[in-house]
Amino acid sequence: MKPILTALFFFALAIWPASASEPFPFGSEMMLEAAPMHGTKRMPMLEIEDDGATSIDLWCTSVQAQATVGADGTITIVPGATQPAQCTPERETVDQDLITALSQATGWRRNGDLVELSGATTLRFRLMTN
Repeated sequence: MKPILTALFFFALAIWPASASEPFPFGSEMMLEAAPMHGTKRMPMLEIEDDGATSIDLWCTSVQAQATVGADGTITIVPGATQPAQCTPERETVDQDLITALSQATGWRRNGDLVELSGATTLRFRLMTN
């Protein structure tokens, strides 16, 4: 009987939600897990402060936003106006697509250095630990 209880205990630990044991990384820079875009070394970054103030660096431009992050794994991101930049039409399109995906995010979960935002599109961000 004891081996079965031990196995059930470890199974429960394995499926326990990551957001319940790992808090949201407020104040940390997170880089989007994506293939680099041709012609630039810039990668999209996201940083959400404790008060919800959010900085979003896109492929070409930057946006300030307001986020509400719930301990229950919910998230809402409301982007502000995009700062003007000289971008190619391709980069403007992917920037807008990323802003749309972020504004449609409804959930988050964290597993170590990986933070996943879920919604209409799933976005994976890696904590910058350097």
